[in-house]
Amino acid sequence: MKFTTILWDVDGTLLDFKAAEKAAVQALFREFGLGECTDEMVRHYSRINEVFWERLERNELTKPQILVGRFAQFFTEIGVPASLAPAFNDRYQLALGDTIVFRDDSINIVRSLRGKVKQYAVTNGTVAAQNKKLTHSGLKDLLDGAFLSEGVGAEKPNMGFFNAVFDVLRPTDLSKILIVGDSLTSDIRGGNNAGIKTCWYNPDRLPARPGYAIDYTISDLHEVLEILQS
Repeated sequence: MKFTTILWDVDGTLLDFKAAEKAAVQALFREFGLGECTDEMVRHYSRINEVFWERLERNELTKPQILVGRFAQFFTEIGVPASLAPAFNDRYQLALGDTIVFRDDSINIVRSLRGKVKQYAVTNGTVAAQNKKLTHSGLKDLLDGAFLSEGVGAEKPNMGFFNAVFDVLRPTDLSKILIVGDSLTSDIRGGNNAGIKTCWYNPDRLPARPGYAIDYTISDLHEVLEILQS
């Protein structure tokens, strides 16, 4: 194998985050008696959410600030009391794990690599949400471990996150580690900061932005199997 270790991003890579996000937000609107949350409203929230997470990656906001702040802004813009944001977010963390949709049959890709390479989840998602997703999806039993930013005490792409990973993995050759993820700002930038090889999962075939060292670009996770054998 070309690599001995794969660091898998979870949301948007192994799992379809947009599907879980939509299901969770719409279900909680019903639970909180807020009326219908249309698909366009979900897309509006999703855009707000992405901006907040990027601010977290740039160390402009803390995790608690982004978790509640995104819903506070969304609610304010659609005419829902922003005071509901903390309670809504608390429920949202668990609701995210209720809908599991695998990207490109990722569960069987991970299963097929078990015992051939070490595989770890690396994610900025909350402990509550990610533990439920990894357990509910069956990925927890297939992976060799998971590094959650809340537990680590640092977020991707910060070097503090990867230092915590390396403290556990004790790598002797960084060139044998591959990070696979859909986010340039989190996964690819993180891999660049850590000095490991990067694989950008780009199913929408978006143009790469300048400033990132991308070793591999794939549109289907099955291509990881080809990379490992190349």
